[in-house]
Amino acid sequence: MKQYDVIVVGFGKAGKTLAGKMAALGKKVALVEQNAANYGGTCINIGCIPTKTLIHAAENNLTFDQAMELKDTVTTRLRNKNQMVLENSGADLINAHAKFVSNKVIEVSAGEETEQLTAETIVINTGAVSNVFPIPGLLESKNVVDSTGIQNLPEKPARLGIIGGGNIGLEFASLYARLGSQVTVFETAPALLGRYEEVAAKLAQQYLEEDGVSFVLGSEVESVANRGKEVVVTESGTEYVFDALMYAMGRKPATEGLGLENTDILVTERGAVQVDDFCETAVPGVYAVGDVNGGLQFTYTSLDDFRIVFGKLTGNGTYNLQSRKNVPNSLFIEPPLSQVGLTEKAAQEAGLPYKANELPVANMPRAHVNNDLRGIFKVVVNTETDEILGATLFGAGSHEIINLIKMAMDNKIPYTYIKNQVFTHPTLAENLNDVFNF
Repeated sequence: MKQYDVIVVGFGKAGKTLAGKMAALGKKVALVEQNAANYGGTCINIGCIPTKTLIHAAENNLTFDQAMELKDTVTTRLRNKNQMVLENSGADLINAHAKFVSNKVIEVSAGEETEQLTAETIVINTGAVSNVFPIPGLLESKNVVDSTGIQNLPEKPARLGIIGGGNIGLEFASLYARLGSQVTVFETAPALLGRYEEVAAKLAQQYLEEDGVSFVLGSEVESVANRGKEVVVTESGTEYVFDALMYAMGRKPATEGLGLENTDILVTERGAVQVDDFCETAVPGVYAVGDVNGGLQFTYTSLDDFRIVFGKLTGNGTYNLQSRKNVPNSLFIEPPLSQVGLTEKAAQEAGLPYKANELPVANMPRAHVNNDLRGIFKVVVNTETDEILGATLFGAGSHEIINLIKMAMDNKIPYTYIKNQVFTHPTLAENLNDVFNF
């Protein structure tokens, strides 16, 4: 049995960063990843980076083939960079499948070769995989893909169906519409983006429809089948025919085959590895970071998990999951839709003293310079403390500006400070003066 100080299972954002940092401190570290094509994790290979590269390519009017070639170039470059950085740190990179055989013993296997590893500190960083709902014919039909498969289609589908109108489904709907596909989205909810400000959600649907996306809301997909190479979706008795179908039904923690049943590690009702405020499992010294622990499925929260565990392991463990607050997010449709904190409805339901204000992007000078008048800014503030409760920024550049709001909220800066702040002109950020002027 090979002894290490730290074993990391999975080459994701948190795990690879932790492995590199601990190796730099002189620890003997192993990182086990079963798929060499996933070095660097979900974000680099099948998540944020390739999807945003494709979106940027579409914005610059690249063809489908050019966009896919650019995406492959970017992901390969970053994957190789991540491998090089990790190996240069001194950590052992093991390309094999990892499975727990007991609390602190992991069996790694590659082909017929197996080896057992042990360490006092083990970190699970296996990420998440696509959910699959029990729709007859979904997995058996050809030309049906998930969010990974749709990034590797050999040719652009003239007609694309998408089951699921959440963030993943809408981003790909927006992308493929701009690439020239005819896109139809099936969403079980009666309206899109139910957790967002209603005014922004309605505008998002309007803009997507203007870009060529069709929606079937309140849908009940009954079956999926092939008719030759075509994919036939039957929804409430009506047939829809596509060249390709994507399912985007959310993602679940990737724990299958990990051997957790051989340990005292607990899982939640949703199948996530159960952790405490320091990302530690029920087994002391075994941690779970990133999507696998059931938290927010963002690369930047995975990196924050790294900070928590690294602090704990190095004796600086004051920051933990309870300290994390005001996590912003951006939906990369066109234009981007970003939010942080509470919506007006949430503030109202919480019984908080509040007031809200809206500012159409069409009222912003920079929007006219950009010749893009789509979107709206909306903010919610506490009338007793003047603190910002939440913000929804729907417009070009919102994915950058939302971070300013997050920092103001974290530091309890009153909204009046932003109202009276001096911003450069002409910019979209300067419109924070106006939206907070109430």
